[in-house]
Amino acid sequence: MSERLARQPRLSGRTRSFVLFLATIAMLVFLNSQILIKEDIMENGQTVLLQLAPKDPRSLLQGDYMALRYAMADEVADAARAGGVTDGRVVVNVAENGVADFAGLYVGQSLGANQHRLRFRKRGETVRLASDAYFFEEGQWRNYANARFGEVRVSEAGDAVLIALRDRDGNRLGEALQ
Repeated sequence: MSERLARQPRLSGRTRSFVLFLATIAMLVFLNSQILIKEDIMENGQTVLLQLAPKDPRSLLQGDYMALRYAMADEVADAARAGGVTDGRVVVNVAENGVADFAGLYVGQSLGANQHRLRFRKRGETVRLASDAYFFEEGQWRNYANARFGEVRVSEAGDAVLIALRDRDGNRLGEALQ
């Protein structure tokens, strides 16, 4: 066995360094492209309000952050289960005030003027529509305790970025990401 190991070519120190350098560059390019995609959604995406389901206003273990759960998540989970899918897009109807309601699974149909696609991921019984956490400055949790909506920007493809929380009247709580 040791003869076989001895016969296998080994990479020189220079080659290993070069491979490591290329892998690092590839990783940085990938991460930066993901950042640019999210920034584009934040700048050019359609604003949609997703109603929040009851949640714990604060996580004591992770500091000042709010765990989010979206009200339409159960409907999306039921539709995904019935459709036999775990990842995909749903269609949401967006009212004049920006609040979105679940309309159904997106299966390539054309959308109405007040409809948008929204990407979802189902893991077990949990459905993720946008970020499921909102972090804020330490000591500011009371400012967010009355959150009733997550303000997301949605791309044409349905990718969403959470930028702020809003109260029941639609007023922004704290400072939004810009």
